[in-house]
Amino acid sequence: MSDIKVEFAVQMRGEHCVENVRNVLKNAGKVHIDEKKGRVTIETAEPWCILKEQIESTGRKAVLVGFGGQSAVAIINTTGSDADRTPIQGVLRFSSLTKDQAGVVVDGVVDGLTPGLHGLHVHEAGDISGGCATLGDHYNPRGSPHGSRDDEPEARHAGDLGNIRADENGRATFRFVDPVLAVWDVIGRAVAITANADDMGRGNNAQSQIDGNSGERIACGIIARSAGIMENFKKICACDGVTLWDERSKPLAGGDRAQKL
Repeated sequence: MSDIKVEFAVQMRGEHCVENVRNVLKNAGKVHIDEKKGRVTIETAEPWCILKEQIESTGRKAVLVGFGGQSAVAIINTTGSDADRTPIQGVLRFSSLTKDQAGVVVDGVVDGLTPGLHGLHVHEAGDISGGCATLGDHYNPRGSPHGSRDDEPEARHAGDLGNIRADENGRATFRFVDPVLAVWDVIGRAVAITANADDMGRGNNAQSQIDGNSGERIACGIIARSAGIMENFKKICACDGVTLWDERSKPLAGGDRAQKL
């Protein structure tokens, strides 16, 4: 598994705080801590959400502010007016392995799923005007049949990312390398999670070659560019003046956003 750099803003005061954070991350990879700037950078193969939980186990708040080099992010929900009422919520991040070649690390956490396997796919359009139904087909610039992310590029859709597994609590935490996708190709498209497992095109029917018999799209999100390492120095939200730490607990949008904490 390829290591990438992950950057967190962390509330720290004094060497004792620094040592506590360093100790919980001692098995995560190469760690650099800048106490003065409140920045923790980790070169790691661990999912970002696991690192965040480890840092916060010391009693300090942590906010992910940078991920890899060229990066993109998708906020997963069912989209539209029903978004706030669905139990399926999550975040996926895509980070380039190299500056000029294809290949991405896909890192994510999704809650609210039924336990078991669910298909994960990048779709051709970032159109959520009709919810997940208007995303178009799988992203497939080569006109290939449906397959697995382990298949050769000509034997799979570029957007075929296989399955993610939800545990007994409905959480799927995952991190893998896809050699076909490139960050600059997926920005503006969308990612979707399906109700059923993807058969990777191995089913003996026509539907298997289209979507792997993976069923209804139950959650999705538009893929947007995100900050890479050392690119996000935000301390105050310019829109409403809340601090970075207050922002962590505020909704992304809506009437509640304007309320005082």
